[in-house]
Amino acid sequence: MEIFYRSILIFIILMIMVKLLGNKQLKQLTLYDYVVGISIGSIGADTIISLDISVWDGILGIVSFGAFGYLLNLISYTFHKTEKIIEGEPLLLFEKNHFIEENLSKAKMSPAQILEQCRLKGCFDINELDTALLEPSGDVSILLKSSSQNISKNDLKETVKKKSKKQTLCYSVITNGVLDEEELKKARKSKKWLKEYLAKNHKKESDVLLLSIDQNGKASLY
Repeated sequence: MEIFYRSILIFIILMIMVKLLGNKQLKQLTLYDYVVGISIGSIGADTIISLDISVWDGILGIVSFGAFGYLLNLISYTFHKTEKIIEGEPLLLFEKNHFIEENLSKAKMSPAQILEQCRLKGCFDINELDTALLEPSGDVSILLKSSSQNISKNDLKETVKKKSKKQTLCYSVITNGVLDEEELKKARKSKKWLKEYLAKNHKKESDVLLLSIDQNGKASLY
């Protein structure tokens, strides 16, 4: 029965701490929020299960970590100059038809992962992408080129026709210098074609950051 009573008490304490720290969605959590949340949850679980740990010691640990997280959020909110230090700042991953390799390395992300995030946001053609940013929350924000953004009523029909041709799946044939033969087959291209295409663009396979081919056969090389 003691575990049952502990569970109720710790649950109430955790709910109070959540309310004090603010209701954030998972994607909105900063690194510090995540660490604090994991730590509080771990302390709470140990306090419930391990009868060797005093309930009050467990509550003290939860409150201490919660207060630390609350203090960081308060400092970040009050002093804007510290916000970049505490929460970080956006990292530019793609701009002007080029991947920023240095920032990709910092973010530990591959071009294929960027494309995946773009598809989740409705951008299936990398040629429509203008800018991609990695937010401090870990989410990727994208900006489409002006020609691919919202359209007026006057050119609705014409633009929809063009976009219907553009909106196709893209196959990541080469990523970080590594050829994916399955993707090459899906794109209905041969190794002979690939060799000739790379030679035409004065590239070696190992030098290619990303080679994608859409369902219309259009290749994009980075």
